[in-house]
Amino acid sequence: MKYSLGILPLLIACAALPPAAGAQEALTTPGPEGALSGTLIRPAEGQPVVLIIPGSGPTDRDGNNPYYGKGGSYRLLAEALSARGIGSVRIDKRGMFGSKAALADANAVTIADYVADTASWVAATRAATGHDCVWLLGHSEGGLVALAAAQDVPGLCGVAVIAAPGRALGDVLREQLRANPANAPILDQALGAIDRLEAGQAVDVANLHPALLSLFAPAVQPFLIDMMRYDPAQLAAATELPLLIVQGGKDLQVTAADAAALRAAQPGAQTADLPDMNHALKDVAGDTRAENMAAYGDPDVPVSPALVDTLVAFLEDENADTDTNTEATR
Repeated sequence: MKYSLGILPLLIACAALPPAAGAQEALTTPGPEGALSGTLIRPAEGQPVVLIIPGSGPTDRDGNNPYYGKGGSYRLLAEALSARGIGSVRIDKRGMFGSKAALADANAVTIADYVADTASWVAATRAATGHDCVWLLGHSEGGLVALAAAQDVPGLCGVAVIAAPGRALGDVLREQLRANPANAPILDQALGAIDRLEAGQAVDVANLHPALLSLFAPAVQPFLIDMMRYDPAQLAAATELPLLIVQGGKDLQVTAADAAALRAAQPGAQTADLPDMNHALKDVAGDTRAENMAAYGDPDVPVSPALVDTLVAFLEDENADTDTNTEATR
């Protein structure tokens, strides 16, 4: 096929255009044994980009989990932020989903491993977007990872933690188990298992009630032992970057006591209490456990509008300060 000289340069110029802001693209970065995989939504010009660090267990980049369903919390959050011009990268953890090739055994991980992956993602995000720095947005367990990463990962603008533990994992697990009356018959066994893990000892599951086998599965016990060594409040106290702490009033898994511990440790942090938001980042109208849990797996329930507003205000305000400071040092 022949092209006139007048048309060919236009075709070349169009082919060189970068993807538009808001478009969803595949993004990869090196992992320990293979590539880590995620999804990039580019920011509008001059707007920040956040790295969404997922919560515990087999939670994928979109926020779906086989235990809670396909509510798509992280995808919905990324899209809501994109509608306000803010870019994001949401990721699959090493050994899981699109990042399966990165590690043969997804359970053979530590918090330090996830921090190393965070550093890799930050570098990839900066390269893909041209941004000088990236904001971390950690949800639940991802909040602990974000606080740990804030201590030594380069290229960070700041950190937002949502429904993040503020106390040691053992204390959080005890509270969660005691909060559900249905756990009464197995509570003593569960609390004993937590005591052993905190002491760095493996739990023999042979005599455990079947309902506890998923929580204390032998394959995940080394990770639980590692995670129990971390104090989120100490990490928050040591965080010198801009920090936002967000807590939902209808969170069944992480309570106001956790947010209070983080706030007490880092009085300079910005904070937000969202009275209707549950652990899946969605607003719940009712007060029953059934209504709360139903929102987890319902993709038609949006993420909390108040959460989006809170994040946008924090990111745009702090991003302006970051830009000012960057200009001042040039």
